[in-house]
Amino acid sequence: MKKFAIIAVILAALTFGALNYHFILMDSRIKLLKKADLTFDNTFVDARGAKKYKLYLNPALAEAGVKDLFKDESITIGK
Repeated sequence: MKKFAIIAVILAALTFGALNYHFILMDSRIKLLKKADLTFDNTFVDARGAKKYKLYLNPALAEAGVKDLFKDESITIGK
């Protein structure tokens, strides 16, 4: 019974993290971005290489502040 309780607590913590954060895989590391809504949508996002411009078009990531995240990384999209 004790093992079940420990496993349940770990699973609850992982679910809570997946609902509250976007995990964005950048070229050099993984960045965390707080979600605006509690959903499983866009929990794990790949932003390596030329895929970064697609993140600006995603409404959930734009609302969460992906533009500011890229500004902190000194990444610019556009001319």
